[in-house]
Amino acid sequence: MLVFIIVFAIVLLILLISWIKFNPFIAFIIVSVVAGLMLGMPLQKIPVSIQKGVGDALGSLLMVVVCGAMIGKLFAESGAAQRISIVMLNFFGKKYITWALMFTGFFLGIPLFYNVGFVLLVPLIFSIVYQVKLPTLYVAIPMLAALSVTHGFLPPHPSPAALVNQLHADMGITLMYGIIVAIPAIVLAGPIFAIQLKKIPCTPLASFMPKKIDDANLPGFGISVFTALLPVFILVVTAILPLILPIPDSLKGIFSFLSDPSMLMFSCLLFATFSLGVSRGSSLEKVMNTYAESLKDIMLIILIVAGAGTLKNIFTDSGMSGTLAEMLKGINLSPLFLGWLIAAVIRVAMGSATVAGLTTAGIIAPLVVVTGTDPNLMVLSVGAGSLFFSHVNDSGFWLFKEYFNLSIKDTMRSWSVMETIVSVAGLLGVLLLNYFIH
Repeated sequence: MLVFIIVFAIVLLILLISWIKFNPFIAFIIVSVVAGLMLGMPLQKIPVSIQKGVGDALGSLLMVVVCGAMIGKLFAESGAAQRISIVMLNFFGKKYITWALMFTGFFLGIPLFYNVGFVLLVPLIFSIVYQVKLPTLYVAIPMLAALSVTHGFLPPHPSPAALVNQLHADMGITLMYGIIVAIPAIVLAGPIFAIQLKKIPCTPLASFMPKKIDDANLPGFGISVFTALLPVFILVVTAILPLILPIPDSLKGIFSFLSDPSMLMFSCLLFATFSLGVSRGSSLEKVMNTYAESLKDIMLIILIVAGAGTLKNIFTDSGMSGTLAEMLKGINLSPLFLGWLIAAVIRVAMGSATVAGLTTAGIIAPLVVVTGTDPNLMVLSVGAGSLFFSHVNDSGFWLFKEYFNLSIKDTMRSWSVMETIVSVAGLLGVLLLNYFIH
């Protein structure tokens, strides 16, 4: 009966979002109420559980998502992304153009949310294609593979950051493991796979050619890279240094403060406000207006995270999570593979990587505790599964198709296969890393 309720809840969620076209937040609330009733929760306790689920999901995550969106928007508006692209292309040259774009996409993918990054970077790809006269998809896929991996694997992006919160992982360690797993996945799905796409005809729409900022008005390469990677630097230092050196008590408080995800992102936001804004002649008012604009890009993501939190809390408060954990414990499958598989199935059925990841977290979280699975690796495994086989029910699929002016068949041959390679390579990387660490 318990398995039937879980399957019914997931199928209902899929139908409400994909078929009836409900907003995901509304769909999550409906499913949470239905699941609570089916699991025997008293009617008066369901609203309390839903409210607590929203608070738990957003309490430690809201600042991370909001500050990340603000940094990403400023990064795009200031020209820092354009500066990094120019330097990387000049350094690698035409012969290694795909590797240049892969690394550029990886660096820029850390501060930029996926939709913002896609809209920003695709026009840059088109301008490069016109300059170097190489097949469009051969040039584009490495950068987009890197962008997709950072979106699915690496905090402080919304889905991985929310998974860190729900699975009680450590953001710094998850980020370190994520980079280790991400790089091989990007290489396979990027420069190596892109070779197979040279013969796919693709004529980008001229209307998507970018409006360039004059080189004289761009920020420097050093400050652009440092600002983009500052969250990574801080997390890596605060996570690794205590493992190799004795840390004085006077510094432990500082390390604890800086490694807190909310304070980390807020500190980086203040730094970016100066490094890419005020110090380059922008008024503080203009920078704040840029930040206000950025919030439009993330409201749906915040609502999805909140909605997923309600369903997770219903599962927990009803006692279902503990019972499910005991059931799953008896299955002769690696918990990491099981987390990936559940996320992959939901992703294929529903389309949204964020919804797939967060829904899986609510199901798999108790199993992590019962089996002693490394929660940092589980974040990456679920994140990898949530990227599996993007197709016609995923908005990213259509964004790629329309921007690159492709047929559905060619979009599947390129975009869908790239996402699948990223997902499977991510799973293999997680399993391999788990073998060596544990």
